[in-house]
Amino acid sequence: MSNRPETPLLDQITTPSDMKGLSDAQLKQLAREVRAETISAVSETGGHLGAGLGVVELTVALHAIWDTPKDKIIWDVSHQSYPHKILTGRRDRIRTLRQKDGLSGFTKRSESPYDPFGAAHSSTSISAALGFSVARDLGGNCPEGLGDGIAVIGDGSISAGMAYEAMNNAGHLKKRLIVILNDNEMSIAPPVGAMSSYLSKLYAERPFHDLKEVAKGAVGFLPEPFRESAKRAKDMLKGMATGGTLFEALGFSYVGPIDGHDMDQLLPVLRTVHDRATGPILIHVLTQKGKGYAPAEAAADKGHGVSKFDVVTGKQKKTPSNAPSYTGVFSKALLDEAARDTKVCAVTAAMPDGTGLKQFQDRYPSRCFDVGIAEQHAVTFAAGLAAGGLRPFCALYSTFLQRGYDQVVHDVAIQRLPVRFAIDRAGLVGADGATHAGAFDTAFLANLPDFVVMAAADEAELVHMVATAAAYDQGPISFRYPRGEGTGVEMPERGEILEIGKGRMIREGKGVAILSFGTRLQEVMQACEALDARGITPTVADARFAKPLDRDLILKLVETHDALITVEEGAIGGFASHVSHLLAEEGVFDRGFKFRSMVLPDIFIDQANPRDMYAVAGLNAEDIEAKVLDVMGVETLGKRA
Repeated sequence: MSNRPETPLLDQITTPSDMKGLSDAQLKQLAREVRAETISAVSETGGHLGAGLGVVELTVALHAIWDTPKDKIIWDVSHQSYPHKILTGRRDRIRTLRQKDGLSGFTKRSESPYDPFGAAHSSTSISAALGFSVARDLGGNCPEGLGDGIAVIGDGSISAGMAYEAMNNAGHLKKRLIVILNDNEMSIAPPVGAMSSYLSKLYAERPFHDLKEVAKGAVGFLPEPFRESAKRAKDMLKGMATGGTLFEALGFSYVGPIDGHDMDQLLPVLRTVHDRATGPILIHVLTQKGKGYAPAEAAADKGHGVSKFDVVTGKQKKTPSNAPSYTGVFSKALLDEAARDTKVCAVTAAMPDGTGLKQFQDRYPSRCFDVGIAEQHAVTFAAGLAAGGLRPFCALYSTFLQRGYDQVVHDVAIQRLPVRFAIDRAGLVGADGATHAGAFDTAFLANLPDFVVMAAADEAELVHMVATAAAYDQGPISFRYPRGEGTGVEMPERGEILEIGKGRMIREGKGVAILSFGTRLQEVMQACEALDARGITPTVADARFAKPLDRDLILKLVETHDALITVEEGAIGGFASHVSHLLAEEGVFDRGFKFRSMVLPDIFIDQANPRDMYAVAGLNAEDIEAKVLDVMGVETLGKRA
């Protein structure tokens, strides 16, 4: 294709072992070709562009110096691993990124021996790398062998508490462990808090210096070209209370900061660490997200997540929207509530854009809190806000809320604090695959006492649920909604406060009743159109609530139908389990009543477009139609007119 770059050196690289004989000049050229290939590939697939471009030189240098896959490189977050995949035997498939049966957009153990650990969520790399290092020293083994544990962690990822727990443990164990802080001065959202301020104080002096060794006067650790810079840094240290001291207090030797795009700095420093490091060491590398591609460098998010684009202009090829996105609807509804109630506030964890809170942040900066990649803190902080008399909305992706579950139980639910959980990306999410699927929130929230759990069937229902949550002060409440566009329904001017625990009838039928929870309702209605043509007219209801259940509605459906089918875009143990428990307690099954549930299957579903993923899950309209036909049977038709 015309946008495929010429890559004569990269064409000779199949695995990192092919890089071992290259000169430094050739490694520089290889980095340029890897950058061009990354840009070209992502232009065809879409995906995370900026993060990978920021680590091209670092990726080349690491694979040239260390012996992978024996040495374990863990990318944190691993959306920056596209250059790594190109160099580790997957270039021939790089244009299948994030597609059905293609390469994952993150590292994945089952995909390659060069991916020793999956890291699609942040802040896990140091813990995992330390685990590999201890396994090495205790005689552990794997097919490729065990060498160094190398964690490449971003400045956003290192803001989370888990990273410091791991560093504290590593400093205590004193194992040889390499941590590379990839400091690009910009995570998905601008870095938040004291850690960002701490790191920013190190930017003033770009030449390489090792603050710890300078302080000791041990500049002999450094390669010859950097000894003079180190001596100058010693003078700077006299007036500084920062530098490597935080990391040193955790037991790490500190090297940096160094320019992560200057191979003349990067290669000798990494070689020195490779040859001489003994205990844990942190290398502070400054990089630029989107480096080397002008449209990404100029973008507000530095090309963090892009759709397919034109390589020359950088213009993305986005499909026009026919309906507002669920996230956008939530954003507008929350703004409306905040305009009427000054106690309404919002909390997110490094995702103000992704969760739709950016507009709230702009309009009400004193009432919007981005706490960084720290979901545990976000939940308990929101609990404190609620205990203090405010009405906090804690807006998190379903998959990220999982990280704060203990806080949901202990700090919110047990204390019955009215935190409102806005759960974005419910259900299957497409290209990000299993790690980002919102499969479990209904199951893990609805089992908590006094927790109200809702799911919006469409974008109008979402507006009502925002209003309901804002007005509810009796305890914790949640509402879930998927990624992507709504259904195009007529929107209310203002949200209606729903009666807690009450569903709604959608259509009256006979024989079989379908009780839907969430946005699969649209697929249910499509299935009913096909069933109508067969003379089968199911009743359809929208549950709205998984907890508390609408007992009256459910038992009425049981009394007037031969069978009940529940449909939800959540895992086993969620809405259907609560309905089944109710029916069992009421003795419904003793009378031979038929009950079936349609849930996400007990597997992790790989990336594809959402419709294909739901086909695997068996939750599309044709699957619902087939379930009705199966449960009813021809002989039961018309039994109850």
